[in-house]
Amino acid sequence: MLALCVLPMLAVSFLGFDWASAGSHDTNATTFGLDQQSAEAREANGVDPDTVQDKSDADILAVEDVAEEASLRTASSRDVSAGVQEIAEEQEAARIAAEEAARAAEQEAIERADATRSRYYATYGSLPAGDVDFSVGRDAFIAEWTERINNYLAGSPLAGHGETFATAAWEAGIDPRWSPAISNTESTKGRVCFKSHNAWGWDQTNWPDWDTAIRAHVRGLARGYGFTISYSYAQRYCPPNYDNWYRDTLNQMTLI
Repeated sequence: MLALCVLPMLAVSFLGFDWASAGSHDTNATTFGLDQQSAEAREANGVDPDTVQDKSDADILAVEDVAEEASLRTASSRDVSAGVQEIAEEQEAARIAAEEAARAAEQEAIERADATRSRYYATYGSLPAGDVDFSVGRDAFIAEWTERINNYLAGSPLAGHGETFATAAWEAGIDPRWSPAISNTESTKGRVCFKSHNAWGWDQTNWPDWDTAIRAHVRGLARGYGFTISYSYAQRYCPPNYDNWYRDTLNQMTLI
């Protein structure tokens, strides 16, 4: 009797389990044990089921790395010589254009200066080199210009120093009228000197006496400016006011 009661109960229990399993919403239940079977099969074949997903990710990353490396190799091997050449040509064209612009500006400045110089020469004249004759010899040259310069400097602080001017001019090979005339333009023949015995506005120099100062100034003119006055020399000697400086100094030279 006991056995008969137990058997139906076991049967009912067994049937109830199957019904619950079939109607369950558990994901494992709905696969009817296929995942477990697949896992068991992979394990039987020597494959660790826990690493299958990891291996798939690793394979994907490896493929991506290979693709990126191939892309980098392609970029590095790409021919960029055309682009480099284009940049070089643009830079060269810019350099040439800048040089041409600079030359044009320089030429324009020269032409303006020439026009101004020509206008001043036409208005005030110039002093030809033939006005000073070195062919007469040292003694005759110094004698002539000593007298002429002394006459010009009479009554000024530089009076009586004509011989020093004439001798220094002979030795330096420059126009003997130039230094005396500058002394008038710069200091009214030594009357208003901003430095001791400096009648020519020459740097910031003090000299101990007139003879020393005259020789130094004449040598400086010969070294830095040339034979006689010119408009370009006036621009260098007195940049702030070279127009008037040239006119006034030239006019004084014609008086000697």
